[in-house]
Amino acid sequence: MKEKNEFWLRPAFQNNSPKWKYFKKKTTTKLTKSLTIFFFLLVVSLLFFAGWFDRAKYTNHFYKKLATPTIQPQILEFPLDCNAWNQTNKCPINYPTSYKPLNPNNSTCPEYFRWIHGDLKPWKETGITREMLEKGKKNAHFRLIILDGKIYVEKYKKKFIQTRHLYTMYGIVQLLRWYPGKLPNLEIMFDTDDRPVVRSKDYRKPNSGPPPLFRYCSDWHSLDIVFPDWSFWGWAETNIRPWRSVIKEIKEGNKRTKWKDRVPFAYWKGNPHVTPIRKDLIKCNITDKQNFNTLLYVQDWNDQSKKGFKESNLANQCTHRYKIYVEGWAWSVSEKYILACDSPTLYIKPRYHDFFMRGMIPQKHYWPIRENNKCGSLNFAVQWGNNHTHKAEAIGKAGSDFIHEDMKMEYVFDYIFHLLNEYAKLQKFEPKIPLEAVEICSESLACTSQGIWRKFMEEGLEKSPSYTNPCTLPPPYEPQEIKSFVEQKIKATQQVEAWENDFWSNQNNKQLL
Repeated sequence: MKEKNEFWLRPAFQNNSPKWKYFKKKTTTKLTKSLTIFFFLLVVSLLFFAGWFDRAKYTNHFYKKLATPTIQPQILEFPLDCNAWNQTNKCPINYPTSYKPLNPNNSTCPEYFRWIHGDLKPWKETGITREMLEKGKKNAHFRLIILDGKIYVEKYKKKFIQTRHLYTMYGIVQLLRWYPGKLPNLEIMFDTDDRPVVRSKDYRKPNSGPPPLFRYCSDWHSLDIVFPDWSFWGWAETNIRPWRSVIKEIKEGNKRTKWKDRVPFAYWKGNPHVTPIRKDLIKCNITDKQNFNTLLYVQDWNDQSKKGFKESNLANQCTHRYKIYVEGWAWSVSEKYILACDSPTLYIKPRYHDFFMRGMIPQKHYWPIRENNKCGSLNFAVQWGNNHTHKAEAIGKAGSDFIHEDMKMEYVFDYIFHLLNEYAKLQKFEPKIPLEAVEICSESLACTSQGIWRKFMEEGLEKSPSYTNPCTLPPPYEPQEIKSFVEQKIKATQQVEAWENDFWSNQNNKQLL
């Protein structure tokens, strides 16, 4: 009786009971399945061990599932706070004053950054004194001060060209958002007109102290400090969006028509009335009596404004095999948009340079065109390109890659960052806030603007600090390096001119025959 108290000896589980028979049958089935699975796994393991199966192939997916998921850190965004501005007329204080980059940047800046050292060389030995700074006031549109992470502006000239000054200020404000806490205290003078005014010949005497004046372009006879132009944050008057947006649109426009399928002519569209060199270019247009392989169009911005700029979309202008660049009153903002088109830029010999063009090389990034024989030079360039399509296409692609890669917005910010940092190192005085200066920020500029001006400022707003540190500034050129670099550009240009001379000489000989 005691034994019947044991669980498995109870009546329900005795051999003759139906429940016992069911249990016995179920146990036998499970045992058979277990043994089958055991032997199967044993055989498979032996085959893996013998190298008959690729273990990685069959286990990779499994391990992927087990891998620890990557946790993306949350990026805080700080949009425009116009409510706060409208209530207090004061810049908000909620934006970070410092940051720790998520991905440290160990890359070296593009080669053209080396020209920063050259632009600041006139003050390398003496430094920049307050007296030198104040000399630039007579030509400056505004003084900009960065002090303890805040930006202040004192305006001078009453006459500004459109809203260049506002978008330039806005760009520096965005740099402060991009690299909060990274910018040094400084004072600069900025002239938003076109042509350089600090002539080097006026400051050849020792200790003559040229004024450090910032502007958008310079030339080899001037000491003006070159700074990225306002249109990187938008050019509202011509409906050109901020650089991050427009460069994406141009990239998509490049994909619509392959280079070999584009119109095999040289294209230019612009205002010919601003300078004689452009009026001269228009004479090269195709007519019933002449054909220089060019298609040249007059851009009437007032008319385009009435039409809603439907015919001036930059992304729709990458349809010709060749694009022509010609300067305006000084350098032209159109330069970077023309170079971005994947088509060889036929670059009419310039007088002025902006901050990046000095890093580009003839025959590699663009095709040089004579200024004193534009029509014949353009004609030869198109014929050469159409007879050397692989080489011509490569030039267009190299120039475009330079713009899309070495000129992306991150590098524009880095250029300004290093330029201002190197400038600040030369200051021999403590920056101070003038009585007439006012603090500026994204809200003070954008929230007080209307229409497309505000729209572009909102579009160009940096809502969060950068993920990385600035790129590393390369060292200055040694004298021999500059000499070799300049000689390389001269030789490349002279080679093109020699080809052109030979071409037209052969054409003339054929006509004589």
